[in-house]
Amino acid sequence: MTDLTALAETIESHTGEPVSRLGYFCAPFRPTDGPFADKVIKVYRGLPDGAALDRLARCHDDYADALRRTGVPLPQTEFVLLPRAGGRVPVIVQQALPETALMRPLMQRGTRDETLAMMQAAGEVIATFWNHADRIETRIGFHPSIRNFAIVDGRAVFFDTFPPLIHYSRDEMGRMLLQFSDKRLMRLVGPLIRWRVTAIQDEWYSAPETLVGLVGSACRLRPEFAADYLDWGRDFATRAMPRWADEALAGMQEPPRLPAIWTGFRKLMGLQGEPNV
Repeated sequence: MTDLTALAETIESHTGEPVSRLGYFCAPFRPTDGPFADKVIKVYRGLPDGAALDRLARCHDDYADALRRTGVPLPQTEFVLLPRAGGRVPVIVQQALPETALMRPLMQRGTRDETLAMMQAAGEVIATFWNHADRIETRIGFHPSIRNFAIVDGRAVFFDTFPPLIHYSRDEMGRMLLQFSDKRLMRLVGPLIRWRVTAIQDEWYSAPETLVGLVGSACRLRPEFAADYLDWGRDFATRAMPRWADEALAGMQEPPRLPAIWTGFRKLMGLQGEPNV
């Protein structure tokens, strides 16, 4: 169990740079010393609704368990509700992965064969999840973007567990995307276009779209290898995800584009394409 007093002191004293600035929900950081020097800490916005926070904690625990049950490699991850002035805030404490292992920068500088090997590693995690997701008897999703993977000893490790994509209905998850965004502009403007915000999640709950999304991200990162990534994706869908192959193949006839809704929100919120660890 995490020492909540030490965790609160670590968060209060943190003055360094975040590990990543992309985070839609928070800016994760890794302490330079102290009891959490080997951890990444993610602090989220609190809510005035205590019951909603308690439910969030239960859903996160269930989600981490479900990821492991479906074969997704996940670092040691703990979710706590930390007492702070004015209430409790959600905090995730996760075993840190080497920054040199983050998949996105590795994809940016790797050779063709190296990047294809990383795509294969990430694809295997995606296929493993969806091929075993039937054993989870509730609504469950997965967000296996390149920025949410690290490559450790040739194996893809997934590390993004927030929001917990389990149990919540589509409308509830849409509200969460607004409630927990650390972008004030998003919380102000989002309710006016809630149906669009709600639609952001749909890819995460679709097996073929998660694979197409991975291939699309790779094509945008390394357009010189786009044809190779498309060939890999079409072959992988047929071999490893046959139940969804037809839909996946339809989305990989040409380099997949980032949905306009995402490009619009990224510009609105000033988000950049960096690893969200």
